[in-house]
Amino acid sequence: MRANRIISLKLSGRGAAIFCTSRSTKPSSSSSQQKSSPRAKAEKLKRRREREETILLNRNSSVDDKKVKLSDKEKIVYPICKPPGTKKDTSFPFPSSYSPEYVESSWYQWWEKEGFFSPEQHERVSHAVDQTFSLCIPPPNVTGSLHLGHALTVAVEDALVRWRRMQGYRVLWVPGCDHAGIATQTVVERRLLNQEGKHRQDFTREEFLQELWKWKNQKGEEIYHQLRRLGASLDWSRACFTMDPGFSRAVTKAFVRLCDSGLIYRSEGLVNWSCALESSISDIEVDSKELPGQTMLSVPGYENKVEFGTIVTFAYPIEDGEVEVSTTRPETMLGDVAIAVHPNDPRYQGVHGKHCKHPFTNRLLPIITDSVVDMELGTGAVKVTPAHDHTDFLLSQRHSLPCLTVIAGDGTMMPPCGEWLKGVKRFDARQLILDALVEKKLFRGKTNHAMTLPVCSRSGDIIEPLLKKQWFIQCDEMAKKAIQAVEDGQLEIIPHCFTKTWKNWLSNISDWCISRQLWWGHQIPAYQVELCNSTEKQEQWVWGQSENEARHRAAVKYGVKLEDVTLTQDPDVLDTWFSSALFPFIIRNKHPNTLMVMLGTELTRQLPFKQVVFHSLVRDEHGRKMSKSLGNVIDPLDVINGVTLEVGKEGNFDPRERRVAMEAQRKNFPKGIPQCGTDALRFALCSHKMQGEDISLSISQVLSCRYFCNKIWHTLRYTLGVMVGCVFPLSIVQTTPLSSMDRWICSRLYSTVLQCEKGFEAYELHTVTSALYSFWVHSLCDVYMEYVKPVLSQQDEEAVFKTDTEHSSRARQVASSVLYHCVSMSLVMLSPFMPFITEELWQRLQPFRPGPAAQTSLCLEQYPCSSKLVGLQPSIFLTITKGFSFSRSNTASFPFGCSLQGSPQRIICIHLTLSSVSFTPTPTILMSYFTTSKNLLFGLPLGLLPGSSNLSILLPIYSLSHL
Repeated sequence: MRANRIISLKLSGRGAAIFCTSRSTKPSSSSSQQKSSPRAKAEKLKRRREREETILLNRNSSVDDKKVKLSDKEKIVYPICKPPGTKKDTSFPFPSSYSPEYVESSWYQWWEKEGFFSPEQHERVSHAVDQTFSLCIPPPNVTGSLHLGHALTVAVEDALVRWRRMQGYRVLWVPGCDHAGIATQTVVERRLLNQEGKHRQDFTREEFLQELWKWKNQKGEEIYHQLRRLGASLDWSRACFTMDPGFSRAVTKAFVRLCDSGLIYRSEGLVNWSCALESSISDIEVDSKELPGQTMLSVPGYENKVEFGTIVTFAYPIEDGEVEVSTTRPETMLGDVAIAVHPNDPRYQGVHGKHCKHPFTNRLLPIITDSVVDMELGTGAVKVTPAHDHTDFLLSQRHSLPCLTVIAGDGTMMPPCGEWLKGVKRFDARQLILDALVEKKLFRGKTNHAMTLPVCSRSGDIIEPLLKKQWFIQCDEMAKKAIQAVEDGQLEIIPHCFTKTWKNWLSNISDWCISRQLWWGHQIPAYQVELCNSTEKQEQWVWGQSENEARHRAAVKYGVKLEDVTLTQDPDVLDTWFSSALFPFIIRNKHPNTLMVMLGTELTRQLPFKQVVFHSLVRDEHGRKMSKSLGNVIDPLDVINGVTLEVGKEGNFDPRERRVAMEAQRKNFPKGIPQCGTDALRFALCSHKMQGEDISLSISQVLSCRYFCNKIWHTLRYTLGVMVGCVFPLSIVQTTPLSSMDRWICSRLYSTVLQCEKGFEAYELHTVTSALYSFWVHSLCDVYMEYVKPVLSQQDEEAVFKTDTEHSSRARQVASSVLYHCVSMSLVMLSPFMPFITEELWQRLQPFRPGPAAQTSLCLEQYPCSSKLVGLQPSIFLTITKGFSFSRSNTASFPFGCSLQGSPQRIICIHLTLSSVSFTPTPTILMSYFTTSKNLLFGLPLGLLPGSSNLSILLPIYSLSHL
């Protein structure tokens, strides 16, 4: 799956929105990657080294020092065996402790079988509204399994999908898989070589494609299994694959339309070429490897390691002397066509316009001047090799220089280099050339040189820029439309600080090479034309949705008969991004990125969405990007099920990387990853701020959310115990709180519903999870349940209420009703994040529900709405108006028999505006309110400041750290 994960949303009547990572990579193009400054590269390398040193310096620390103690938990298994899709039996005795394995069994199969995830169920929902919410999952690559980055995308998307479905929207979330041309073909070729000793060329194209389809059917099901385990509420009846027949026809149609409009053209251009794959690749498939100096690296196809990170200086002879040039790639000097110097460089003022003689081919090379030359780099004179360097290619166009290709697509030297180098591998030729320069006494030295090496992310090969005839898409006009859409307010970027990034991204875009020299993918629907009795030597091309259509186009274009036309289809395939960019339009949904914005606007004449929301990138707890080469990629199923880890079996490690990976895993997972469950993982991922900095996720954070699940479990266990044998709880409308504590918890519930609404609407899911956690743990469990336990257990009635038996009975009924509704409503609000445990517990609460159940499943239950709960809103409004230091000793008393002596940090003055209040606010309520919101403890009032329309209370504040 590609680095830039995108969530696309369509919201009828309100436009649409997408989410994409704030570290998205630039769309593929034929141009070179933007060069960062040497200082920036050095700083980046320094930060990486510092992170690695932090890990390595702690190698001797004891694993017992971990903050979270991992202990073996008893696994409880659901004991009833029923056919898949059968509703789980919740009448079975309530287990004594929370077990993810028990809770998560059976529910998903039932949801899927009952069709709860299809938009058709909308008609059966009593609270349905006439609005639509649709999106498609960013299609993961079929080559592998999902990692935690995918899990974040799924968790966020599913939370939004479930929330809208519970609001009564008609919801469609479409699953799919991307064929991942290069990645899939590379994996299958490697497998066939290892298992059968065969190369791709040993098969016909049809035979090889059959092997690829076998792989797809195997790996695609693995990804879909992971999505189901993550609880993704996808409509599986509409699952889509980018190589499905219908999808392929749509891709062909889009290509033909873009060709007819002149946006797709065929030309010779410089592309990123992988010699190992023998194919062009996109910029986003090129990794930049920072080298501090001389470094020996393994390169595919070479037995011995190859030296990089050095700069070589050699001389070109001229009539009255020589010109020294420096290069990191001496093997390309056979393709040199000129020497370039800066026009203001005083060292070369006397050689402007002169010619050098090539020492191996005797060609004359002009000495040209151009301000692009860096006078401080090397000797200040550079060799110009347009066919093998992006910068030189642009320079050659300005000076009308020829392009001479000397390296073939397989990475061997071509005939123009001479017989002594013909067929020699490029890095072997490097040493032969240096030896020959020494022999001719033109070698001037070699020194260490920090550099950035372009590496193919798919094969590990060193990228070779090559001049190739390819198909390109003109992007400049489409990019301008995408920029204009933002400037005109038609498209909103969230957060707004990324508006500049969006503009810079698209302003610097170049034409996009869409040809790939592969067999797996959509074969380009373009045909080379040969005409009978024609002497035309230049390539002639036509395109069409079928060969028959292309033949008719050729006959019309060249004015010949159909039988005089011979067509040969281009064997190349389209870049995977071409079909991925069309994914949302083909399935009639919106799943965009910058490419999707441009192609969508061009093909449909309208924007596919109204908002773009950037979310964070998941990193490990040391702040490193997750990568196989670092050994820190985690399968979400390993977090869900628990696993014992083994370090570094995959990945192209150098010794230092392997050491860092081993030490990081030894420190992070001394006993492996404990079983956390799906709900805990989803809640942990959504608890991070999506629109802020990158997420440094640790397993201890997920484990803490598992403890929260356990808290929820035991809360329901207590609640169900209270409900057994009691009268049915009153409805939320009939529940009129008697005590001040009942009123307070109801106001906290209302406030939580309000925060959830605002958080979902703003795509700030971390505020929703925070509000739900705070309410459940701090307000409901820590305060309210502790307060009403004596009431519900019929103890200490006189001390609590000091009233008659009838009143106490009413109080118990109200308290149990309040508890029921707080728990039930909280489960509904938690459901988008924790679908399994909430479904399990909600179903167990249904026998005590006041009135008939509206829905059979929690995932279709109506999400709480603040406008329908206005009766629960607080009647006391607290405002902290002033805080000041307080140093004298004071004794403060607390509810529940607690007391504290010492000096409070400060005293605050709280103004209580009384509005229709028939009771006096107690210190208990005040203390509880601020404990949950400020993490502070308050003592009893030091004094009251009477006012005309309000009441002011002075309260001492104690920090929890002082306890």
